[in-house]
Amino acid sequence: MDRRAFIGVVTGGLLAVPLGAEGQATGQRHRVGLLTGAAPGKPEAAFREGLRALGYVEGGNVVVDSKFAQGRVERLPTLVHELLGANPEVIVTFGAAAAQAAKAATTTTPIVMAFAGDPIGTRLVASLARPGGNVTGMSLATPELAGKRLELLKEVVPKLSRLTVLGDLSRQLEVVRQTQEAGRGLGMTVALVEFTRAEGLDTALGEVAHTRPEALLVLNSAVTSTHRVRILDFALKKRVPLVSSTSEWAVVGALMIYAPSLSDSSRQAAMYVDKILKGAKPGDLPIEQPTKFELVINLKTAKALGLTIPPSLLQRADQVIE
Repeated sequence: MDRRAFIGVVTGGLLAVPLGAEGQATGQRHRVGLLTGAAPGKPEAAFREGLRALGYVEGGNVVVDSKFAQGRVERLPTLVHELLGANPEVIVTFGAAAAQAAKAATTTTPIVMAFAGDPIGTRLVASLARPGGNVTGMSLATPELAGKRLELLKEVVPKLSRLTVLGDLSRQLEVVRQTQEAGRGLGMTVALVEFTRAEGLDTALGEVAHTRPEALLVLNSAVTSTHRVRILDFALKKRVPLVSSTSEWAVVGALMIYAPSLSDSSRQAAMYVDKILKGAKPGDLPIEQPTKFELVINLKTAKALGLTIPPSLLQRADQVIE
């Protein structure tokens, strides 16, 4: 698969930092905290790759403390306080729930979002161009994403008229709004099912079944990703095509994903950290948004559901899983 690059929408200056060993030059040991509501995965590994590319060596000139909520997002406030106890120079968050927990815990320690769905709607930042406060980083929300995702799905299921959205809706309000609007434009009714805590999974899936969906859109979050396999098993048993927003979903059985790469976003987050460690204020660093996306199609799942993927769509895919 050709990895797509992220391009900043506000300024290219942030991404123009040379990938040299400049981070090593000061001889200072920095401390960085990582916070995620999920289990360890590719995004955190990609962030570490980004640090290494900038000359930071763990155990050498940087110490990285990591806290993983393992899908129990209610643990995030405790975990972020544990991180703050080690006096990090910056905290890197993965997902909106982690970013909100970090912001609620500190107004002084810089926070870099490796990715967050809707930082303005969730009041993490004042604006994309000038975030203000102590939060900056990468946003995955783009106006065209929801509409394009549904258009691609409709190419596979032309008669699709009922879509159900499952996830942490309150933290992705703009994504939900755009999906509803795009669905109406394509002649679909869009049902919403909130799922925010692990113990609510059975109830949430029961509500999904009650909506009788012809397709299921799962909003990626720490909780949905932690229970990815069960959600996918449910969809396959109900013979409902499932689409989501990270490639990991397609690898384990989702029909399709159309989304930015979380790994690329996490690598870019390392560049924000580098800037902050060199003296930049997070509130002055513009939030970046993706302009390139990856399309991954699971052909094995399509066959299991009796769906035919148009050849033109397969040709446009970045990755086809067979």
